[in-house]
Amino acid sequence: MLIEISVLLGFGCLSGVTTVLFGFGGGFITVPVVYAFALAEPGQALGAMHVAVATSTAVMVVNAGSATLGQLRSGRLRRDYLWPLIAFIGLGAVLGSFAATAADESVLRWLFVAYLALTIADSVVRKGFVSRREDTRPRPLGGLTTTAGGTGIGAVASFLGVGGSVLTVPLLRRKGLPMADAAALANPLSLPVAVIGTAVYAFAATGTTFGATHLGYVDLVAAGALLCGSLPTIAVARRVVGRVPDRAHAIAYLGLLAAALIAIVVRQ
Repeated sequence: MLIEISVLLGFGCLSGVTTVLFGFGGGFITVPVVYAFALAEPGQALGAMHVAVATSTAVMVVNAGSATLGQLRSGRLRRDYLWPLIAFIGLGAVLGSFAATAADESVLRWLFVAYLALTIADSVVRKGFVSRREDTRPRPLGGLTTTAGGTGIGAVASFLGVGGSVLTVPLLRRKGLPMADAAALANPLSLPVAVIGTAVYAFAATGTTFGATHLGYVDLVAAGALLCGSLPTIAVARRVVGRVPDRAHAIAYLGLLAAALIAIVVRQ
């Protein structure tokens, strides 16, 4: 148990860095590591991916909330990109969360892998993500992007427990925003997914017993250890987010997605 807690603390620190720098809220870090530990627990193998996704959403509530407060003080949050997109993301999150509780474990796992692979490929192939001209002016979100796009982002993100940043960051990036601003906006845009997803997962496992350390599918011990590592790191990382060169910031974002993809595939 001591080794497990130590590992979770370390990955919690990493999730704190990714929350600030990439707007992940910890999802791509916490899902693979919690999935690995859940597989090793007696009697939890059949629900391992659900536990991983549920715990990820719970950690994101705190991580994304903490990072949002910091970004609000820094002035990086732009209302015209937040509202009403955040409302439609919340609507999609309701649909995606309920769908995920009924999904087969293998389906959930392979969709997670496919989601990562397609996002990496799309960001590399399309222009405007890795390289951004300095004189680029940010463009507003269209009505279809806000409504249908927002609902889709919320549904996919809550279904996979990843917060939505993997969709919102590329979207905002292609609208001409710097990586630092796109990552900052990804945190509040992840909050409805995290809050709704956590509520659904916490009360969805009524017929499944994981023990006193779980609230529904949420592993409380794992979530607590991850947060003990992430919260102090978020406070430190906020001080350096604006100093990272834009291109390096974008490449690092894709590198982290690739690492998460490899981690989840290795555990198949």
